[in-house]
Amino acid sequence: MRLSQFLGTNSDIVRVSLCRVRGSSPREAGAEMFVTPNGLHGTIGGGQLEYMAIDQARKMLCNGRNFDQMDVPLGPEIGQCCGGRVDLDLRRMSQTDRAEALAADVERHAARSHVYILGAGHIGRALARFFQFLPIRCILIDSRAEELALADAEVEKRLSPMAEADIRAAPPGSAFIVLTHDHALDFLLTSEALDRRDAAYVGLIGSATKRMKFARFHQSHAAQSDCTRLICPIGDTSSPDKRPEVIATSVTAQVMSVLTSARSEDVKLTN
Repeated sequence: MRLSQFLGTNSDIVRVSLCRVRGSSPREAGAEMFVTPNGLHGTIGGGQLEYMAIDQARKMLCNGRNFDQMDVPLGPEIGQCCGGRVDLDLRRMSQTDRAEALAADVERHAARSHVYILGAGHIGRALARFFQFLPIRCILIDSRAEELALADAEVEKRLSPMAEADIRAAPPGSAFIVLTHDHALDFLLTSEALDRRDAAYVGLIGSATKRMKFARFHQSHAAQSDCTRLICPIGDTSSPDKRPEVIATSVTAQVMSVLTSARSEDVKLTN
């Protein structure tokens, strides 16, 4: 459920914000959740810390308090072993607070990294099922309407006869996973993604032999970039299991590792 829907269907809400972190904690400063008498949106890390915060927020809803604070050591006394300490702000939300929370949510969604799955075959559809639950914008692209129709994930599905145009229009820092039904098309789209130079991840399904063949293709077509940033094979190459869901699991983890690392670097540069 999107935050906008949660806020729209609940009239009395306490926002719990993790405002300060000292040492280790399950979430970073800025993490927040929204608590109603019978509902919850978001998380500050789970465990006993979260249970305590939810309980305190619901007491506020019962007794009419508008603001509270908690200073919680994350040690054995509360059944957690992080070893750090956190400060929480608990605030009953006004209409202004709601508007600010919605605006921040819209901004976060707009800033989400784009992941383009180029090919809606078995593995492409399995990837979409995993990515639908992650904080990214996933776009599943294919030129075959019948394959896209088989995709049951709640992601954007784009019927495109020229996926290279979608690659060119993608925002900087996007991830591209190429696994179409045609090797020649795979090579064309992978070359297009590499030539952007600003992609966070370019992955091509296939073997080490396919990578060598692609390198020759890429070089012979006067490409503007080399292949050093290409991931091929993709995912966990040590696993003998080639079922689509198994491959998709390791590829999803690989892509998210790259995207979260890139985002962390961006945060460091802006601080």
